Amino acid sequence: MSSLRATLLGSIAVLLWALLALFTTLSGGLPPFQLSAISFALGAAIGLPSLIRQRARLKGLPLRVWLLGVGGIFGYHFFYFTALANAPAAEASLVAYLWPLFIVLFSALLPGEKLRAGHMVGALIAFGGAAMLIARTGFDIAPEYWLGFGAAALCALIWSGYSVASRAVGAVPSIIIAAYCAISALLALASHLLWETTVWPQTTQAWLALLALGLGPVGLAFYVWDIGVKRGNIQLLGVLAYAAPVLSTLVLVLAGLAPATPVLLGAAALIAFGALVAARA
Repeated sequence: MSSLRATLLGSIAVLLWALLALFTTLSGGLPPFQLSAISFALGAAIGLPSLIRQRARLKGLPLRVWLLGVGGIFGYHFFYFTALANAPAAEASLVAYLWPLFIVLFSALLPGEKLRAGHMVGALIAFGGAAMLIARTGFDIAPEYWLGFGAAALCALIWSGYSVASRAVGAVPSIIIAAYCAISALLALASHLLWETTVWPQTTQAWLALLALGLGPVGLAFYVWDIGVKRGNIQLLGVLAYAAPVLSTLVLVLAGLAPATPVLLGAAALIAFGALVAARA
């Protein structure tokens, strides 16, 4: 597969993640770990037939491969929910959304990759756009929120580390994502049973949103992202990832669930310009 095609496939993940907030909102306010357990199970189901057919290719994989995949997918979500529970959502989200910038930085450690000034400048410009959007209501860094900020920082490090380190296990077929999701579903279920009260969707719309969430942003997105970071332009994917919060807000606006503001336009312009700078690099 060519680098361009892999990059285009990886960028589909960004488009799918733009639907995350919409489907989560419409799913009826399920507890986070319960929502994750169901979504991960659906994500695993997408690749289950292919996983069974290719199971011979996955035999004998070293433990580090499983720790990388499950640690990346489940670990990110575990600390993200911890961050939201212990810090204001806007601030925690902004810290967690350092992961695209870290991807650009960490990519310099990969064999055959070269970090150019344009990659860094583009990533910083795009981060400025995301910061403008996420922190538009202010920024509170009170000491009582440091646990949440610490968890959010771990989110950023875990997902960027997982994304970049996936290049080192590029020979492992991307269908392994189905197994990662299945194990993550079990871990999320255990977390739910330990800390949450079960709540079920009350409407058909909520059930459909839950199904779409598991098949798209928490399902297919992981598969195409794996292809992109293993075989595509990882620096450009890192910068393009900053489009997700802007597109997510735009989707909510179009769905009538959020107001349109000038900040959205400014953030989109910065992210688009940052992506252009990175692409030219």
